[in-house]
Amino acid sequence: MRKLSEIKKSFLASIWFMFLTFPIMVIRVNPIEKVVEWRWRNMVFVGVGSFILSFVWRYMIRQKESGLKKNRADDRHKTPFIQRVREERRLFIPLIAVLSVLGVSFPFIFSAYQVNIMTTALMYVVLGLGLNIVVGLAGLLDLGYVAFYAVGAYTYGLLNHHFGLGFWAVLPAGAFMGALFGILLGFPVLRLRGDYLAIVTLGFGEIIRLVLENWNDFSFGPSGIANIDRPSFFGAQLSLQNATVYIYFLMIAIALFTVFVVNRLQNSRIGRAWVALREDEIACEAMGIDKTKTKLSAFALGATWAGMMGVLFAAKTTFINPASFTFLESAIILSIVVLGGMGSITGVIIGAFVLILLPEYLRAFSEYRMLLFGAILVIMMVFRPQGIISNVRRTYKFAGINISGEQSK
Repeated sequence: MRKLSEIKKSFLASIWFMFLTFPIMVIRVNPIEKVVEWRWRNMVFVGVGSFILSFVWRYMIRQKESGLKKNRADDRHKTPFIQRVREERRLFIPLIAVLSVLGVSFPFIFSAYQVNIMTTALMYVVLGLGLNIVVGLAGLLDLGYVAFYAVGAYTYGLLNHHFGLGFWAVLPAGAFMGALFGILLGFPVLRLRGDYLAIVTLGFGEIIRLVLENWNDFSFGPSGIANIDRPSFFGAQLSLQNATVYIYFLMIAIALFTVFVVNRLQNSRIGRAWVALREDEIACEAMGIDKTKTKLSAFALGATWAGMMGVLFAAKTTFINPASFTFLESAIILSIVVLGGMGSITGVIIGAFVLILLPEYLRAFSEYRMLLFGAILVIMMVFRPQGIISNVRRTYKFAGINISGEQSK
């Protein structure tokens, strides 16, 4: 009886979908011969395809619900796979060894094009981890994160163009400028949360882009800044091929450093304050946590990594203009955090590789690439809303003390 009901619902969904797509898929006007072509075969394809997809979708939803009910009790005592890998040396050490060998040998096995793609993916790993501090840990929805990315890029572009400063001299300056602009954004939004915070940060990102696009005397407007120097190796300028490999290894080092710092921050006093702020802002303030400093530190530290990546982006492409820092970039970085798992470092890394590498390797389906990409995201958010790897909440156990002063077992 239940299957019959599901078939009936899928049949009604297919009828409704055929009705909606009828003007587009069936009717075609030929203006040259002045005739109307009726493509009834397309309607059959739409009806059959929508019926099958609807039936499969309902079946998967039902399986998901039954699986959640079945495993809810078991999950309380079950250790997550990622945590088990990190705790068991027999799994952790071989995995790190394989990834290290693959990372070191990658530029010598694959072409320069593949190395460039992987470098871009590593840049988005760092950007995702930076935004993960603001959104994933502190719970502050930031839709203008690309503004700090642009600040870092233009810091290097302008200092290199006017004063001839190199990459290594400007890298800390780009990080400092990103943190400074993060604080400047943080002050006006201290009292905002949720959708209001998202709208203000979105406006901040657009203001930065429009200023860079229209202030020609300062930023050279839409023409951008060209001929930016690539990173040097102890003062020696490298060829294009060697510079590509050099930037790749530089990005691996920065990504590892970012993972280390963000992990230490997450487990520190300020990290626990961010999590408390995300869970309940009022209770957080009632427990004596300074809400102003906590929010400003989240914005400043998150923007620091964006500023660093802006400097590296300018050095990698040797050309920047405002068109590289649109809202779409902020949306992609935010999607990395949400898809990977808010607050999860491993999830953000995997999410960055999925969102950056997948469109590149789907170029064979150029006409349907974004359609497939969007469908994968929708399916992921429906069946795995917590992300690829959900954040593991740390638990602390207190071992009681006997009257004699000895710790009880």
